[in-house]
Amino acid sequence: MKFRGRHLHDRIETQMAPMIDVVFQLLIFFMLTLKIIEPEGDFNINMPIGVPAEQTSDVPPTLMKVRLIADPKSGQLAEMRFGQQTFGNGAEAFARLNSEVLRLVSMNVAEPPSKDHEVEIDADFDLNYQYVIKAVSAVTGRMDDGKLIRYIEKIRFAPPREPAG
Repeated sequence: MKFRGRHLHDRIETQMAPMIDVVFQLLIFFMLTLKIIEPEGDFNINMPIGVPAEQTSDVPPTLMKVRLIADPKSGQLAEMRFGQQTFGNGAEAFARLNSEVLRLVSMNVAEPPSKDHEVEIDADFDLNYQYVIKAVSAVTGRMDDGKLIRYIEKIRFAPPREPAG
């Protein structure tokens, strides 16, 4: 049986220009008919009266500064200063730092750590990191029967100083 008409080679090509015209006309139509509605603002809801917020003081936290000075040749701790006091450079210096922070915070063991105090650690560029970690541990608190007793919550670091020379 022989079919007449188009051959398989003949293809129907879609005209793109009229299609693009229709798409742009629809786009313009929808853009022009769009109505922008302002969001509703007044819902007229009566909320229950809440408990007044606790009085917060706008007083900035007390800043305690710890300065760690490195020996330029070895990177070992040469001197530790807390405020105007010099604590030395051995293991006893970190114990003194811990007790001095406790004295300044003067907290009860049962109370949570004070939010009114903050420590800034200013370490030399060449200082071995182990001394910085010991200083952070000393100002954070102490271990009591396997439980950490916190003195300070906020510890920050001063911007690093470039080594001298």
